[in-house]
Amino acid sequence: MSLLNKESPSIPAPAPEVEFRIEKAKDIPVLPDFSNKREIDVKYPLLSPHSYVHIHWDENEKEVMYKVMEPPLNEEEERILHSLEKGIEELINISFINIKEESAVISYLEKNAKVLLSELGIKLPRDVFMKLMYYIYRDFVGLNKIESMMHDYFIEDIECNGSNTPLYIVHRKYRNLKTNVTFQSNDNLTSFVEKLAQKCGKYISYATPILDGRLPDKSRVNATYTQDISSKGPTFTIRKFTAEPWSPIKLIDVKTASPELLAYLWLLIEYESNIVIIGGTGSGKTSFLNSIAFFMPPQSRIVSIEDTHELNLLHTNWLPSVSREATGVGGESKLGEVSLFTLLKASFRQRPDYVIVGEIRGQEAFVLFQGAASGHPTICTMHAEDVETMIRRLETPPISLPPALVETLDAVCVMAQTRIRGQEVRRLKNITEIMKVGTKVGSLDKNTPFVWDPQTDKFLFKKESFIFQKLKKEYGMKEEEIKKEFERRTLLLWELYKRKIFGYKEVHQIISAYYKTPEEVLRRFNIK
Repeated sequence: MSLLNKESPSIPAPAPEVEFRIEKAKDIPVLPDFSNKREIDVKYPLLSPHSYVHIHWDENEKEVMYKVMEPPLNEEEERILHSLEKGIEELINISFINIKEESAVISYLEKNAKVLLSELGIKLPRDVFMKLMYYIYRDFVGLNKIESMMHDYFIEDIECNGSNTPLYIVHRKYRNLKTNVTFQSNDNLTSFVEKLAQKCGKYISYATPILDGRLPDKSRVNATYTQDISSKGPTFTIRKFTAEPWSPIKLIDVKTASPELLAYLWLLIEYESNIVIIGGTGSGKTSFLNSIAFFMPPQSRIVSIEDTHELNLLHTNWLPSVSREATGVGGESKLGEVSLFTLLKASFRQRPDYVIVGEIRGQEAFVLFQGAASGHPTICTMHAEDVETMIRRLETPPISLPPALVETLDAVCVMAQTRIRGQEVRRLKNITEIMKVGTKVGSLDKNTPFVWDPQTDKFLFKKESFIFQKLKKEYGMKEEEIKKEFERRTLLLWELYKRKIFGYKEVHQIISAYYKTPEEVLRRFNIK
């Protein structure tokens, strides 16, 4: 009897009798440091108890490998799995697509798998059935070969450069690593890219061969479809979304910044300074922006504007906005487009206390700096390697800001991805205060209160701040008052680090409490 002649079981509610389980990691594993790459040898679970990762030095490859370990299947088990997946594809109806709860999906798949095994006259030991269910879950619910990697907290990017080529990942701890995952044919990779597009709610084809979208977990996807665009076949890059952003204390822990540096930025943000975070691709600009946004007063009205939703704030009065591409066919029509420029213009009519822009690169910069000049403090990111390059980009087409508007900037944070003792790291190279912008393109007077020393991997503070002098004039603050507040906040951040308080919710609560009852918070942490 054909499987097509069987009616699919109705969608079941999650049932306790369902055997298959997926346990997603709740705690972030602590990974050791290694001075020698050849010594790296760590394992941790991805989708427990079915898959885990083994990161180690591979003597044959002469490099550190990221190996996804999944349940092994023999030839007979692979044959049965193929039959089950083909049968489930035939049985799936529209109601399956509409299931939202993952537990109900798993229940549906398991019951269908058991129906099919019965129909085929196959009896399997429980451990073998669990193995097959893992692959069914992976291929129908998840993202096939990369599903396990999508659950690795430490992965930032997943990169595929074509078929018959190993995937690469960017690991938070061990940086660029080759994996043991490969798409063996263009057909398989093409089908997977189509699946990515479907998950993003987008369409990809020979006519529209480039995909830019977001997965349901908010991870960012860029993919190509045809060999005339990429000679190795379809490609994709996934920038994973981090559900829990790094707190400022976590930045101290990974040595991206120091307590003094963050206390300085805390004061600047509280007193409505305009800040730009610059750096190259992968330098951590957006992550750093999200972390220092913790310092915005809890009652503030915050409006954020992004191309792709990456920010995650806990402020209750936060309005996040995301731009939208045009819906016209082939990009010929602007119908439905909502640009950063449009959103930014609208944001200033929403009475914001702070405006955050994910990245400025065009005409929206003019609106942003006009807003800053009219008293709306802003924080944004921009692609530039140094302050001088940033100033030139702002003053020349397509942005073309006059020096007077550029001068509304108070501070520039320069991020960099670099190497320390053979390890790739992210560091805040320096903070530059903008004192005066000259009439000649790219010229400026500046002060650099904080500088990172690559020799010692420490942050140096000159204790001479142009902005601190501005605070004295604009807010009537005494120098001793500024100095005392800076020291108190430095000590507080240092104490949180010593006590290993890294969680973004807990850190946010402490910073919010400091705004309301600073003395009480200081007493709690024994700071005088």
